[in-house]
Amino acid sequence: MKQRNLGSLAVSEIGFGTMSFASTYGASPDHAEAIRVIRGAHDLGVTFFDTAEAYGPWSNEELVGEALRPLRDQVVIATKFGFNIDPATGERSAGVNSRPDHVRQVVDGSLKRLNIETIDLLYQHRVDPAVPIEDVAGTVRDLIAEGKVKHFGLSEAAAGTIRRAHAVQPVTAIQSEYSLWTREPEPEVLPLCAELGIGFVPWSPLGAGYLTGKIDPSTPIDSSDFRAGSPRFTPEARTANQALVDLLNRIATEKHATPAQIALGWLLARAPFIVPIPGTRRLDRVQENVGAADVVLTGDDLETIEGALAAIDIKGERLPAAILQLSYR
Repeated sequence: MKQRNLGSLAVSEIGFGTMSFASTYGASPDHAEAIRVIRGAHDLGVTFFDTAEAYGPWSNEELVGEALRPLRDQVVIATKFGFNIDPATGERSAGVNSRPDHVRQVVDGSLKRLNIETIDLLYQHRVDPAVPIEDVAGTVRDLIAEGKVKHFGLSEAAAGTIRRAHAVQPVTAIQSEYSLWTREPEPEVLPLCAELGIGFVPWSPLGAGYLTGKIDPSTPIDSSDFRAGSPRFTPEARTANQALVDLLNRIATEKHATPAQIALGWLLARAPFIVPIPGTRRLDRVQENVGAADVVLTGDDLETIEGALAAIDIKGERLPAAILQLSYR
């Protein structure tokens, strides 16, 4: 697979988000199968793997560390800090926490769980309004100097926050939700990334599965699946947003591709510094996602998609209100 640069960090042009191996989408999958899929993704050319202390908490980092241990010198591992998780017990409280002492505790714990000496890319998971971003960036700058971290990132941060952080410690990557049905980063964050030479990593690039065309208004969603509480996954919203899936199906047929590959190909065509991290529990889906790198969308194709999107009014907020309020601060 070809590589792209997030700042100065070279990664595969399609990465792998591993959150789906936690209980976010229901009961966690078989441990051995999860390791097989993660290692299989590397066999298919993926070198960029994303996790976080909050996924579990902790269990996802342990899984990723175990799966990638034999491949450590061939992969880039990203993880995150910033939620209010007790470093001793793993119990999660409401709200966020990026106090410098807490960040240091999280990093030490992540290094142990991942069983690595250095975190390749460390993101602040959500901006903490109680801690100046300059203090957060300064803490990560010190961790980089100590050799515990190589690169600094922010997730779901506003443009002004990114600029302030970058002035203290250069930001390598911004990770925010971005896809054909979630385009909030376009007005301010993406232009800023281009200006400052920062990479952009879209999470949920397939709309939590909706953009694959595999989910319709009648598809059952278990109560343990986070989508059961998502405004965009009510039956009414799924019905209203079907026009987007129809668009993807039409273009996929023309390109001899799948809807998921068109959705990922669209992101890759937006800018050379964009590296999506689709997640899945199935190796055949990883293979499908990786195949998006071979999809060629011409300027005419992009204009056609843009024109069609302009006529589609996406229904439903992208996240529940309590989670949404943590974004773009």
